[in-house]
Amino acid sequence: MAATLSQRCWAAPGVKLNPTRNPKPKSLSLPLSANSTCTLFSFSPPFPKLSSSSSVRTVVAAVESDQLSSSSTEKKPSKYYFVVANAKFMLDEEEHFQEQLFERLRLFKERNNEQDFWLVIEPKFLDKFPDITRRLGRPAVALVSTNGPWITFMKLRLDRVLSESFEADSLEEALACSPTKIEFKKPDKWVAPYPKYESEWWGPFLPPGSKKEAKV
Repeated sequence: MAATLSQRCWAAPGVKLNPTRNPKPKSLSLPLSANSTCTLFSFSPPFPKLSSSSSVRTVVAAVESDQLSSSSTEKKPSKYYFVVANAKFMLDEEEHFQEQLFERLRLFKERNNEQDFWLVIEPKFLDKFPDITRRLGRPAVALVSTNGPWITFMKLRLDRVLSESFEADSLEEALACSPTKIEFKKPDKWVAPYPKYESEWWGPFLPPGSKKEAKV
């Protein structure tokens, strides 16, 4: 900067310059005479310019972040477990099956738990399991639940049933069924120590929208 100042600035009266080795930069006030002229310079650091490439990268990063957040909030399919057998066995012949379901429903109501098991007559998801359908008497009834360990227990308890699992995007999809009317002929003589199942006792366990209120 010193080289750019005019010589008359440096020759201004009253200024003493003491050259030193490795002088430190200091502010310097120069008294100017009326006849002296001096050109003053001011410097300011240039502002950084935002390049178009960096702005594009920022926009792309924002879009990718939105995509990641939206994908993380997408609902994943739920897994359902089931045991299935012909309707005669599940609803009319199996001892104590009715009591087990009503007892579990009562327990859920006492604990304010949401019901997670249903009886599905002629479920549509069986179309995904040809190995099961060819071994199954029709009409068929499935006990479906989101609780895998409980379905495993029920498989061991019921014994003569087939078991599998599948995924569905919604409860309605999982419990979809073909309309089928179930009727069983009453036996001429009932010799068991417990009362015979009443017709349509399974109503409270049918999928939402088609079930009756259970009295437990």
